[in-house]
Amino acid sequence: MGGAKNHAIVMPDADLDQVTNELMGAGFGSAGERCMAISVVVPVSDKTANALMARLKPRVEGLKVGLPTDAESAYGPLITLAHRKKVLDYIDLGVKEGAEMVVDGRGFKMQGYESGFYLGGSLFDRVTPNMKTYQEEIFGPVLQIARARDFDEALALPSTHQYGNGVAIFTRDGDAAREFAARVNVGMVGINVPFPCLWPITVSAAGSGRPSAT
Repeated sequence: MGGAKNHAIVMPDADLDQVTNELMGAGFGSAGERCMAISVVVPVSDKTANALMARLKPRVEGLKVGLPTDAESAYGPLITLAHRKKVLDYIDLGVKEGAEMVVDGRGFKMQGYESGFYLGGSLFDRVTPNMKTYQEEIFGPVLQIARARDFDEALALPSTHQYGNGVAIFTRDGDAAREFAARVNVGMVGINVPFPCLWPITVSAAGSGRPSAT
Protein backbone atom coordinates (compact mmCIF):
# COMPACT_ATOMS: atom_id res chain seq x y z
CA MET A 1 0.00 0.00 0.00
CA GLY A 2 1.22 3.50 -0.78
CA GLY A 3 0.74 6.67 1.17
CA ALA A 4 2.21 10.07 1.84
CA LYS A 5 3.73 11.89 4.80
CA ASN A 6 4.98 15.26 3.64
CA HIS A 7 7.22 17.23 6.01
CA ALA A 8 7.81 20.96 6.38
CA ILE A 9 11.14 21.90 7.95
CA VAL A 10 11.11 25.22 9.80
CA MET A 11 14.54 26.72 10.42
CA PRO A 12 15.16 29.18 13.29
CA ASP A 13 15.51 32.10 10.85
CA ALA A 14 12.19 31.44 9.08
CA ASP A 15 9.42 34.03 8.96
CA LEU A 16 7.06 32.30 11.39
CA ASP A 17 4.04 34.40 10.47
CA GLN A 18 4.46 33.34 6.85
CA VAL A 19 5.05 29.74 7.89
CA THR A 20 1.88 29.72 9.98
CA ASN A 21 -0.21 31.08 7.13
CA GLU A 22 1.22 28.53 4.72
CA LEU A 23 0.71 25.61 7.08
CA MET A 24 -2.94 26.37 7.70
CA GLY A 25 -3.72 25.87 4.04
CA ALA A 26 -1.21 23.12 3.39
CA GLY A 27 -2.19 21.10 6.44
CA PHE A 28 -5.93 21.62 6.65
CA GLY A 29 -7.11 22.52 3.15
CA SER A 30 -9.45 19.87 1.70
CA ALA A 31 -9.66 18.48 5.26
CA GLY A 32 -6.11 17.18 4.80
CA GLU A 33 -7.39 14.68 2.25
CA ARG A 34 -4.83 15.18 -0.49
CA CYS A 35 -1.61 13.41 -1.25
CA MET A 36 0.51 16.57 -1.15
CA ALA A 37 -0.82 17.92 2.14
CA ILE A 38 1.77 18.88 4.73
CA SER A 39 1.08 16.60 7.69
CA VAL A 40 4.33 16.87 9.68
CA VAL A 41 6.05 20.10 10.70
CA VAL A 42 9.67 19.91 11.89
CA PRO A 43 10.76 23.04 13.77
CA VAL A 44 14.50 23.15 14.37
CA SER A 45 15.14 23.88 18.08
CA ASP A 46 12.68 24.10 20.94
CA LYS A 47 12.76 27.90 20.71
CA THR A 48 11.52 27.74 17.12
CA ALA A 49 8.93 25.10 17.99
CA ASN A 50 7.55 27.07 20.94
CA ALA A 51 7.27 30.26 18.92
CA LEU A 52 5.58 28.44 16.07
CA MET A 53 3.15 26.65 18.39
CA ALA A 54 2.15 29.96 19.95
CA ARG A 55 1.03 31.05 16.48
CA LEU A 56 -0.46 27.77 15.27
CA LYS A 57 -2.60 26.87 18.29
CA PRO A 58 -5.09 29.78 18.07
CA ARG A 59 -5.28 29.45 14.30
CA VAL A 60 -6.18 25.75 14.48
CA GLU A 61 -8.65 26.42 17.27
CA GLY A 62 -10.27 29.08 15.09
CA LEU A 63 -10.64 26.98 11.95
CA LYS A 64 -14.09 27.36 10.42
CA VAL A 65 -15.33 23.96 9.36
CA GLY A 66 -18.47 24.14 7.26
CA LEU A 67 -20.29 23.43 4.06
CA PRO A 68 -18.11 23.07 0.96
CA THR A 69 -20.32 25.69 -0.69
CA ASP A 70 -19.48 28.26 2.00
CA ALA A 71 -16.58 30.40 0.80
CA GLU A 72 -15.69 31.20 4.42
CA SER A 73 -15.14 27.53 5.32
CA ALA A 74 -11.58 26.31 5.73
CA TYR A 75 -12.73 22.85 4.70
CA GLY A 76 -15.83 20.67 4.60
CA PRO A 77 -16.67 17.08 5.59
CA LEU A 78 -14.42 14.08 5.17
CA ILE A 79 -15.11 11.79 2.25
CA THR A 80 -16.96 8.96 4.06
CA LEU A 81 -18.13 7.93 7.50
CA ALA A 82 -15.65 5.04 7.46
CA HIS A 83 -12.76 7.38 6.74
CA ARG A 84 -13.86 9.77 9.49
CA LYS A 85 -13.68 6.85 11.92
CA LYS A 86 -10.23 5.94 10.61
CA VAL A 87 -8.94 9.47 11.25
CA LEU A 88 -10.54 9.47 14.71
CA ASP A 89 -8.80 6.18 15.47
CA TYR A 90 -5.44 7.72 14.51
CA ILE A 91 -6.10 10.71 16.77
CA ASP A 92 -6.97 8.36 19.65
CA LEU A 93 -3.80 6.41 18.94
CA GLY A 94 -1.71 9.58 18.96
CA VAL A 95 -2.91 10.32 22.47
CA LYS A 96 -2.16 6.76 23.58
CA GLU A 97 1.31 6.90 22.02
CA GLY A 98 2.16 9.91 24.16
CA ALA A 99 2.05 12.78 21.68
CA GLU A 100 0.96 16.07 23.24
CA MET A 101 -2.53 16.96 22.03
CA VAL A 102 -2.60 20.74 21.73
CA VAL A 103 -5.89 21.11 19.84
CA ASP A 104 -8.51 18.34 19.89
CA GLY A 105 -10.95 18.41 16.98
CA ARG A 106 -12.74 15.15 17.79
CA GLY A 107 -15.74 16.76 19.45
CA PHE A 108 -16.69 19.05 16.59
CA LYS A 109 -20.32 18.90 15.44
CA MET A 110 -21.66 20.84 12.49
CA GLN A 111 -24.91 22.53 13.49
CA GLY A 112 -27.74 21.18 11.39
CA TYR A 113 -25.48 18.42 10.05
CA GLU A 114 -24.73 16.50 13.22
CA SER A 115 -24.65 13.21 11.31
CA GLY A 116 -22.28 14.57 8.69
CA PHE A 117 -18.70 13.45 8.25
CA TYR A 118 -17.26 16.61 9.80
CA LEU A 119 -14.19 16.73 12.01
CA GLY A 120 -12.46 19.67 13.66
CA GLY A 121 -8.78 20.39 13.18
CA SER A 122 -6.35 18.62 15.53
CA LEU A 123 -2.80 19.63 16.42
CA PHE A 124 -0.20 17.37 18.04
CA ASP A 125 3.17 18.39 19.45
CA ARG A 126 6.21 16.30 20.42
CA VAL A 127 5.50 13.56 17.91
CA THR A 128 8.42 11.14 17.53
CA PRO A 129 9.50 8.80 14.69
CA ASN A 130 8.74 5.65 16.68
CA MET A 131 5.02 6.50 16.80
CA LYS A 132 2.70 4.69 14.41
CA THR A 133 0.81 7.92 13.83
CA TYR A 134 4.05 9.43 12.51
CA GLN A 135 4.96 6.43 10.41
CA GLU A 136 1.60 6.11 8.66
CA GLU A 137 -0.56 8.44 6.60
CA ILE A 138 -3.57 9.85 8.50
CA PHE A 139 -5.14 11.68 5.53
CA GLY A 140 -7.27 14.05 7.57
CA PRO A 141 -7.28 17.44 9.34
CA VAL A 142 -4.44 16.54 11.69
CA LEU A 143 -1.12 18.39 11.89
CA GLN A 144 1.81 16.82 13.74
CA ILE A 145 4.81 18.68 15.16
CA ALA A 146 8.02 16.64 15.35
CA ARG A 147 10.77 18.75 16.94
CA ALA A 148 14.39 18.51 15.79
CA ARG A 149 17.49 19.62 17.64
CA ASP A 150 19.43 20.70 14.58
CA PHE A 151 19.54 20.81 10.79
CA ASP A 152 20.88 17.27 10.38
CA GLU A 153 18.18 15.74 12.55
CA ALA A 154 15.52 17.66 10.63
CA LEU A 155 17.03 16.51 7.32
CA ALA A 156 16.99 12.88 8.44
CA LEU A 157 13.27 12.75 9.29
CA PRO A 158 11.83 13.06 5.76
CA SER A 159 14.87 11.33 4.23
CA THR A 160 14.35 8.14 6.23
CA HIS A 161 10.55 8.07 6.29
CA GLN A 162 8.91 5.25 4.34
CA TYR A 163 7.06 7.79 2.17
CA GLY A 164 8.96 10.31 0.10
CA ASN A 165 6.49 12.33 -1.96
CA GLY A 166 7.46 15.89 -1.10
CA VAL A 167 9.08 18.12 1.49
CA ALA A 168 9.38 21.84 2.12
CA ILE A 169 11.91 23.95 4.00
CA PHE A 170 11.27 27.43 5.34
CA THR A 171 14.38 29.55 5.81
CA ARG A 172 15.91 32.91 4.87
CA ASP A 173 19.33 31.27 4.47
CA GLY A 174 20.12 30.48 0.84
CA ASP A 175 23.00 28.18 1.76
CA ALA A 176 20.77 26.12 4.07
CA ALA A 177 18.08 25.89 1.40
CA ARG A 178 20.53 24.70 -1.25
CA GLU A 179 22.17 22.16 1.07
CA PHE A 180 18.78 20.80 2.10
CA ALA A 181 17.57 20.45 -1.48
CA ALA A 182 20.80 18.68 -2.46
CA ARG A 183 20.87 16.24 0.44
CA VAL A 184 17.26 15.38 1.28
CA ASN A 185 16.10 11.99 -0.01
CA VAL A 186 12.61 13.04 -1.13
CA GLY A 187 11.17 13.31 -4.62
CA MET A 188 10.06 16.96 -4.65
CA VAL A 189 11.39 19.90 -2.63
CA GLY A 190 9.74 23.25 -1.96
CA ILE A 191 11.73 26.26 -0.72
CA ASN A 192 9.54 28.60 1.33
CA VAL A 193 6.45 27.12 -0.31
CA PRO A 194 4.43 24.24 1.15
CA PHE A 195 3.54 22.47 -2.09
CA PRO A 196 6.47 21.03 -4.01
CA CYS A 197 4.08 20.02 -6.79
CA LEU A 198 0.91 21.54 -8.21
CA TRP A 199 -0.08 18.74 -10.56
CA PRO A 200 -1.33 15.32 -9.37
CA ILE A 201 1.19 13.09 -11.14
CA THR A 202 3.73 11.17 -9.11
CA VAL A 203 5.60 8.00 -9.98
CA SER A 204 7.34 5.95 -7.28
CA ALA A 205 7.05 8.65 -4.63
CA ALA A 206 8.07 11.30 -7.14
CA GLY A 207 11.50 9.89 -7.73
CA SER A 208 12.44 9.06 -4.17
CA GLY A 209 12.15 5.32 -4.76
CA ARG A 210 9.68 4.90 -1.90
CA PRO A 211 5.93 4.07 -1.95
CA SER A 212 3.37 6.68 -2.91
CA ALA A 213 -0.39 6.84 -3.07
CA THR A 214 -0.33 9.51 -5.75
